[in-house]
Amino acid sequence: MSADPYRGSVDGLGSSLPLGSMLPSVFADDDLAQRFVGGLDDVLAPILNVLDCLDTYFDPALAPADFARWLGTWVGAETDGSEPEPRLRAAVASAVALHRVRGTRRGLAEAVRLAFGVAPEVTESGGAEWSARPLGAFPGAPRPRLHVTLRLPDPTPADRHRLDALVAAARPAHMPYTVEVTAAERTPQT
Repeated sequence: MSADPYRGSVDGLGSSLPLGSMLPSVFADDDLAQRFVGGLDDVLAPILNVLDCLDTYFDPALAPADFARWLGTWVGAETDGSEPEPRLRAAVASAVALHRVRGTRRGLAEAVRLAFGVAPEVTESGGAEWSARPLGAFPGAPRPRLHVTLRLPDPTPADRHRLDALVAAARPAHMPYTVEVTAAERTPQT
């Protein structure tokens, strides 16, 4: 992303709809009028260019990176601003689908995988069972708990903080949880 977060004029960008050609014929040969509206063309060309390509701005794979980050705030993507661009685009693209499974084990695991690029280990106390007889035993543990372990190549304290915030947002609201970030086992190179 560039140092300047604002979009502006683009040098040499031609207008898709030059104003000089739309002036009444009396101004067609008027140098002052043509230069005046030519200056307006320079200002309006980026706007017209965006409008011509507006549908691509709403596709996370095609939108400019800064707009994709902003689009992520529209759809509630779990991003923190430090992820690489490909992971940001994947998180924005899958945000709506993740909202459908929010609060489930699958939704939590997918949110963590999108944020870190690594699938976590999720252990929980819940369960589901069906019985034709009433008063059967309840599945799972009597006390709710959730534990998420993430194995990263080079973990940092910031990773644990990020994982904690992500799990707090994506877990079931009533579920107490713990998180752990450890170093991934490295395979020996031959």
